[in-house]
Amino acid sequence: MKVKNVLTGLLTLLVAGFAQAQDWNWPSEPEKEAKAREYNAAYVDYMKSEQFVEATKPLNWLLVNVPNLNESIYINGVTVYNGAATKTSDAAKKKVYQDSVITIFELRKEQYDNEARWIENKAYYAYNFYKNDKEKLAETIKDFDKVIELNGKFGTVNLLAYYYDLIYRHYAMNKAYTKEEVVNKYDAITAILEAAEANGSDVSTPAGTRDQLIVAMELIDCNFIENTLGTRFKANPNDEKLANQIFKYSVQYKCLNTEAFTMALEYIDNNNPSFSTSQVRAMRYMQNREYDKAQPILEKALTLAENNTQKADVHFDLAKVHAQLGRKSAARTSAREAANLDAEKTGDAYTLIGQLYMGSFNDCKGGESRAKDYSIYIAAYNAFQRAGNSEGMRDARARFPSKEELFTEGLQVGQSISTGCWIGETVTLATRD
Repeated sequence: MKVKNVLTGLLTLLVAGFAQAQDWNWPSEPEKEAKAREYNAAYVDYMKSEQFVEATKPLNWLLVNVPNLNESIYINGVTVYNGAATKTSDAAKKKVYQDSVITIFELRKEQYDNEARWIENKAYYAYNFYKNDKEKLAETIKDFDKVIELNGKFGTVNLLAYYYDLIYRHYAMNKAYTKEEVVNKYDAITAILEAAEANGSDVSTPAGTRDQLIVAMELIDCNFIENTLGTRFKANPNDEKLANQIFKYSVQYKCLNTEAFTMALEYIDNNNPSFSTSQVRAMRYMQNREYDKAQPILEKALTLAENNTQKADVHFDLAKVHAQLGRKSAARTSAREAANLDAEKTGDAYTLIGQLYMGSFNDCKGGESRAKDYSIYIAAYNAFQRAGNSEGMRDARARFPSKEELFTEGLQVGQSISTGCWIGETVTLATRD
């Protein structure tokens, strides 16, 4: 069945091609018809033998005198005039031939309403002919813009590299744009590039060109993000596109300590939250010691987490927030949850728990039993041991009760004792000596 469908499709194309090939509008006057047939055969023969300069003469007569003869004179005309341009070493003639290629496309548009089919080819030739001509850059960019207007994409993805380059050249040669306008144009081109990549195209060449040009132009830095994009966002704090732009560039160029980034992050996280935006926003609050603000954002991030690793990250951050706010029991609960969800968090989680215990002496000491008061350090030692933290174990052991202190209280190494207090663990007595 598939073979039949393919054959049917090929037959349809062949019939369509044959019909177009037969669609000749020969002049009604016998003498003019004869000349048209003669010149049509002549330029085709010259073209096939790669005598492109010679082919231009009969072809030009056809273009001027019988412009609606057949679309092939425009299709072949590009080949002829481009070939002639490559054959001549005379700079002036080369330019005439190159200009003629572009003119061929424009004449074709006048006769046939199918610009979307060939506009990409025109853009390709215009770039190669005019990329070094500052006077022609604006018109050439319009051809690339027209591709997007008519087709929404580029069939040849690598032409996006030319598109980036044209914007750069127009900016450098003609001061045609502000930095902000270049960034916006690059973002628009990048959206097309990303769509092509999502459809399976290899976009490494245009992406590489873009990144090199951005570096060459020194377009984006933290100052630009803060003072240009940030100022615009302050004036229009509901501009979603601008918020996304600030967020993207702030992350890409490591400008995470700007007010602009914070504003954009808050906007995005409020209106279209994701795990990453909530996590990063909470981290910003934690860096600024705004722990009360960080907690609800982390709790939101927990609902947006997609796997146990992400959940573990959030629980560990919550443990740090609780610890900073003096909620030691809640901090321990969150730390344990992080370790339960992700074994790789065990070291960090139990180190935190050990530090919580180590810092609880003044809160927990009763003053009646040194063995009981110092037992929290044994609990800390056990936490550090589970974490694999030898330095923490050493610090905790140095604060164990001494043999004399146990003897004085009638206790022995190996006995069990409850730490009491919020720690609430039963530990085995040991001494520091």
